[in-house]
Amino acid sequence: MKHPAEDQRNGKTAGFDGTTPLAREIAELTRRRQVIAAGDLPKPENTRVLTISNQKGGVGKTTTAVNLAAALARQGARVLVIDLDPQGNASTALGVEHRAETPSVYDVIINDMPMDEVVQKSPEFGALFCVPATIHLAGAEIELVSLVAREQRLRRALDLYLAEMVEPYDYVFIDCPPSLGLLTINAFVAAREVLIPIQCEYYALEGLSQLLKNIALIEKHLNPDLVVSTILLTMYDSRTNLATQVAKEVRDHFPDEVLNTAIPRSVRVSEAPSYGQSVVSYDLNSAGSLSYLEAAAEMAHRGAPRAENTSQTKEQH
Repeated sequence: MKHPAEDQRNGKTAGFDGTTPLAREIAELTRRRQVIAAGDLPKPENTRVLTISNQKGGVGKTTTAVNLAAALARQGARVLVIDLDPQGNASTALGVEHRAETPSVYDVIINDMPMDEVVQKSPEFGALFCVPATIHLAGAEIELVSLVAREQRLRRALDLYLAEMVEPYDYVFIDCPPSLGLLTINAFVAAREVLIPIQCEYYALEGLSQLLKNIALIEKHLNPDLVVSTILLTMYDSRTNLATQVAKEVRDHFPDEVLNTAIPRSVRVSEAPSYGQSVVSYDLNSAGSLSYLEAAAEMAHRGAPRAENTSQTKEQH
């Protein structure tokens, strides 16, 4: 597998004129890059804490967490990613150490270790940080059962960490495992917003109603501040009628939450983690990278949902 930088160094270009599909695609990518470069992202007044969740696996949760975080950090925001998935894929993609002996989120929620002792700086960008996950997290579900305030442990640690910071984060993303266990419940309780990535395929819609019911239960009993603020369409292929239909259905049901930007299927997005990178740093000029930069900008401009909008959204759902 060749890193895209190699092609750039080789200076290989294909001959084409301005009327070819390739030329039009390159022109469109250039236009999108210019729009992104010209815009300054507003920073939130307070730290936005978002849980990225979907009970269905393979919809792009970790990919979304990593690349939105990298896109925001590249554009000047201070971002923390909390890897709450025992597989540790977000830690891998952000290039941080997460071997078994590494202090991790497991030590925070099980052993009451202060969060500032486990946070690592990602080599991706200067303002991007990560709380890694290790293999020990696989047994945390069982260990949490007997602990006091088992659903609140991540929130207490995160709130204490954020309260003591001199230079606060603009965004905190929590990457969840694809299940509704105690780890995911901890993530929902710690967050103020939920970001749901939805794959543009039929099966992805089936579990959405159940996920929203579970979020409503968390909001009612454990975290009254929780709201579904953002829905991101992933793995979108505009060439298929099914993807277009799924996207339309989701937008019809959630007109205020769905981002205008959809993430396309992209080889570069899939390749990036094998280099321990986000696609934003792996291949900045790819369609997948530009889409995540656009989605990040859209999130930033929308801002956190206001209190009056939050109650209306819950009534609609």
